[in-house]
Amino acid sequence: MAETGKGVTAGKLAINVQKRLTRAQEKVLQKLGKADETRDAAFDEMGVNFNKQMAEGAKLHKDLKAYLAAVKTMHDASRRLQDCLADMYELDWFGKEDMDTLAEDTDTLWLDYHQNMTDKSLSTVEAYLVQFPDIKARIAKRDRKMVDFDSARHHFTSLQKGKKKDEAKIAKAEEDLGRAQKIYEELNVELQDELPVLWDSRVGVYVNTFQSLAGHQEKFHREMNKLSQNMNDIMTKLEEQRELKKGATAKRGGASSDEADHSESAGSPPQRPGPPPSRPPAQLASSLDRGQQDEDPGPEQAPSWDSWAAATSGAEGDVPPGFLYKVKAVHDYAATDSDELELKTGDMVLALAFDSPDEQDDGWLLGVKESHWLQNKDISAKGVFPENFTQKL
Repeated sequence: MAETGKGVTAGKLAINVQKRLTRAQEKVLQKLGKADETRDAAFDEMGVNFNKQMAEGAKLHKDLKAYLAAVKTMHDASRRLQDCLADMYELDWFGKEDMDTLAEDTDTLWLDYHQNMTDKSLSTVEAYLVQFPDIKARIAKRDRKMVDFDSARHHFTSLQKGKKKDEAKIAKAEEDLGRAQKIYEELNVELQDELPVLWDSRVGVYVNTFQSLAGHQEKFHREMNKLSQNMNDIMTKLEEQRELKKGATAKRGGASSDEADHSESAGSPPQRPGPPPSRPPAQLASSLDRGQQDEDPGPEQAPSWDSWAAATSGAEGDVPPGFLYKVKAVHDYAATDSDELELKTGDMVLALAFDSPDEQDDGWLLGVKESHWLQNKDISAKGVFPENFTQKL
């Protein structure tokens, strides 16, 4: 027998052509109302649900891939932005190494986010969709076999009703009918068992997909928020150091008549610091000294800082020599020289008098942290600090 292709003979091809022709004729007769059609309302509903489920799954897959493509685009944009900053960031700027590490961590976070989304959410949907083509093909086959069954049934009936009955043909038609019915019913029963299970499975797929999506989003944004805060801190510190460096240069130089104020920083202090604190009134100091002198009043003498501090604090002996008043740090201040006092917001500082007024720079105070004084009772850790980083109490 002649071959028309790999594994396909001319005879088999002719049989297939005849089957398609018979089915087409049967469908025409059914549409014209000249032949009844096997109807299964329950299966028809399953078929509608299947088509709806398949379309929704395909749309979910498409939109999820579009989301991942957007994540990839955002990752690329983030990387280019980080590279731009790295190229501009000079080696001697504050936090250069931290910025490089932050850029690497940001890149890794984007990569992990995209990979986790692909491995979990996208793979769940793809595993779900992979079963649809096979079931769709089996439904189509079931529909064809139903037409074959109807055609065989009508052919058998017509032979039985014929005036001239050919028993051999009738027997052959009956055999064909039984075979067609068996094939159709087997496919129909299998699909009636599988389609409701597949329909119900969509809920679990949606839950797993979007729970995974939400979980990875939450983790990504939480970690990204930390990196963003680190970025903000580095930028803030860079600006502070720039301002402090500029102020320190003006303070130590002393040659320029319009030198920059020491207190400038990114901690939002007032732009123009107030004047340095005044020394205590002579009248008050004199009265205090007289109260501590013997019966011989002697000549009036200049007030001591200790006596004035005791009078103003109400606790003589519990304040350091030269104590003026207490202040509270309202901004962090990073010391830039060995004689400066490092401040953290909330620190309590005991302001002290300079040994000589000439030593005091405009807008700067001398002091020791209260915690150091209370613990050590010495002023060895005293230092200068910008007045407008503090608030007088």
